[in-house]
Amino acid sequence: MVETRLAKFYSSINQAIVRSEVDNGDKKYWFDDLSGAQMDDEGKPIDGSSETQKWFNTYLAPYMQILKQEIDSTGRLIVYFPDGSAMKQNFEDSSREWVFYPDKPKKCIEQHSGYGKCSFLFMYYPAKATHGNGSENSDFKYHIGKGLEPFKWNWDGETSTLYENCRNGGKGVQDHAFCTALIQQNGWKIPKDYPFRF
Repeated sequence: MVETRLAKFYSSINQAIVRSEVDNGDKKYWFDDLSGAQMDDEGKPIDGSSETQKWFNTYLAPYMQILKQEIDSTGRLIVYFPDGSAMKQNFEDSSREWVFYPDKPKKCIEQHSGYGKCSFLFMYYPAKATHGNGSENSDFKYHIGKGLEPFKWNWDGETSTLYENCRNGGKGVQDHAFCTALIQQNGWKIPKDYPFRF
């Protein structure tokens, strides 16, 4: 089920991006790295304050089948799909990274940290990335000009690096962040020597 839902999610969200481009123009112009919801004095999300949710509802939601949306206790958007899967904004102050949950998202969020078992990291960064001095930032080279892709920020292009990060973490990025890219590289099939069991 993990393989099937990963491939389905990847296909459906990128089809939604393509359809949105027909109505809204090139994705690099409507991409924006936005924050989640603001919090009230009691630490609860303020309804309607999530810039990410406004963006999502404008550019992606009209082109996808969605069961429901909610804002979690940290202000991050979670989108639930009819097949039981979900996607969640990875950080409350950024909308470029998304975590996909093939099944039972609430259970996964409560019981697991890291990626590669019940959660899989993706990145959306279609616009050109630059450093503060204006020079091109090559860390995003596998994301620029594309839709939502398995997380490959700062990847050196070596398959061995995908395995090493998926197995042990590290390599200059979040632990197990490259597991999604490893599965994608294997044709959306979990490799026989994949470090986690399902």
